[in-house]
Amino acid sequence: MADNELPMNVREDKVSEETKKLISSLPKDKDCHGNLCKYQGCWYYYNTLQAVINFQKHFQPQDTDIILASSPKSGTTWLKALTVALLERSKHDDDDDPLNHHPLLSDNPHGLVPFFENNLYLKSSTPDLTKYSSSSSSSSPRLFATHMPLHTLKEGLKGSPCKIVFMCRNAKDALISLWYFRCKYQKLEATRSILESMFESLCRGATFYGPFWDQILSYWRGSLKIREPCAQLKRLAEFLGCPFTEEEEEKGGVNKILELCSLGSLSDMEINKTGKNVNGVDYKFYFRKGEVGDSRNHLTPEMERRIDMIFEEKLRGSGLSF
Repeated sequence: MADNELPMNVREDKVSEETKKLISSLPKDKDCHGNLCKYQGCWYYYNTLQAVINFQKHFQPQDTDIILASSPKSGTTWLKALTVALLERSKHDDDDDPLNHHPLLSDNPHGLVPFFENNLYLKSSTPDLTKYSSSSSSSSPRLFATHMPLHTLKEGLKGSPCKIVFMCRNAKDALISLWYFRCKYQKLEATRSILESMFESLCRGATFYGPFWDQILSYWRGSLKIREPCAQLKRLAEFLGCPFTEEEEEKGGVNKILELCSLGSLSDMEINKTGKNVNGVDYKFYFRKGEVGDSRNHLTPEMERRIDMIFEEKLRGSGLSF
């Protein structure tokens, strides 16, 4: 794939002269896309680094902002969909058709909840953020997303008490999802050689937004582990300030949102079959299996043991395990 056909966030055509000077002083590496540089402990493509710097310098947070943070290919689409559905539910609670005119039917979760560094600040150092609230009401919180580690994100939040929700996933399953995702949008066959190259990058920590273990450790104390969907969805709603009422629970409101935001439901929506994101990636590529443990079907036992040993060492003493 030619450089100008790659998603904008992995290219090098938006970098300022000032950032080029910074990049010249940073540690560097490469992956299957191209050049990476390490900034504040995290690896970025050059355009993405420019967007991170734009965000840190220019973002003006509001106390009611909600930031959805995640590791790449770790349930990000699902987390965005759940959050939109929670905040929008009072406006779409029609007795005959509770999903009538729901925003998830007309836009992909990534269109509704933009990334700071892969969307907004990638295109402009001062993007228009007025449309990114959960409804047209000015009192509704603005919704944003990021893959940045917490210390880098906080530099742009400037002490704001806004809410941050973090989603992470077993690194082996995230690796397989990323392998399929990249091969799909690059129009490549998902070969073993590509997987093995990505595996080696993961193991040495030189991956986009990596090292994986440092990224998740930066958020660990504030993270949510989605293991019991109903209970955790209610916990998320309470954290976001929109708890379910007893009446909503009695009417099955929790299960309605889980059904709306399920992998099957989202992938079957027309917008997600035909639409593309701002970087030109088909929305359909964001939906595959969503299964825990699918990595066993692709990684050798030796590869699994190597990843397990690395993460056991890197996460030792943190209280976090997979």
